[in-house]
Amino acid sequence: MVEKMLRNLRWLGHDAFLLAAGGLHIYIDPFQLPDGLPKADFICITHEHYDHCSPADVEKIQQPATIIVTEAQAAAKLTGQVEILKPGESCSVAGVGIEAVPSYNINKKFHPQANRWLGFVITVAGVRLYHAGDTDLIPEMREIRADIALLPVSGTYVMTAEEAVQAALLIQPQVAIPMHFAAIVGTENDAERFAAGLSGRIRVEILASRK
Repeated sequence: MVEKMLRNLRWLGHDAFLLAAGGLHIYIDPFQLPDGLPKADFICITHEHYDHCSPADVEKIQQPATIIVTEAQAAAKLTGQVEILKPGESCSVAGVGIEAVPSYNINKKFHPQANRWLGFVITVAGVRLYHAGDTDLIPEMREIRADIALLPVSGTYVMTAEEAVQAALLIQPQVAIPMHFAAIVGTENDAERFAAGLSGRIRVEILASRK
């Protein structure tokens, strides 16, 4: 089932992903989306920054039945069926489990822990996909259980590639996927350093952006 989820996981650049699973379309942090994408059943938004919570991009994929799961500051920018979660809370709809987990900086000011912004663990057919959001290497990662981990690697606003290696080693997913590079900040070199750091320990897939 992990391989099936990987086949149905599409990186849309930066921290944006589309997961097609069980007849559903689940988006995470949609940003700078191309036209023609399928309408969303769920949209998970980690926090209110413009490159994660983009009302214009949400509008492209939103339909009346779309459920948006996010935190309070992002929710204030959005309309429709919006469910607010805090770290440690969860919801389940149509067989999809969505757990909100902490996501914050510890040595920079961009994503304060006090804001209670989010990462997500999304469970479909028993497979757990972790999207870390904009975060540093934080102690709570020791508690994350995931089959696939999407981890930021660019540094500046989030973990460096080397810190993301340590995060993956804490989480021990079957597959780790770098994100948060080759857009606003970071380069392909960050993703390659991440992969090299986990070589022989955890499988890494560097996805090509498919817009």
